[in-house]
Amino acid sequence: MYNGKNYSTDGGDTWVIGGKLIIAEGATLDGIGKQAAAVADSTATSVADLKTAFNGLLAALRAAGILAPNAEE
Repeated sequence: MYNGKNYSTDGGDTWVIGGKLIIAEGATLDGIGKQAAAVADSTATSVADLKTAFNGLLAALRAAGILAPNAEE
């Protein structure tokens, strides 16, 4: 009898991956993960500008649900 590490349950609604999952080069995944809006590369020339650029990145990550909101939000 074969007892695989990867199997489906609940009539195929749930897949259990017990081994290593390898995503081959060129493969695509749909419906997995979140993607933040594009943020331009920083051209900051001062610490204040870098802070603004960094906070823009954090805001994009929060808006996409990748980073938890600030406690005060």
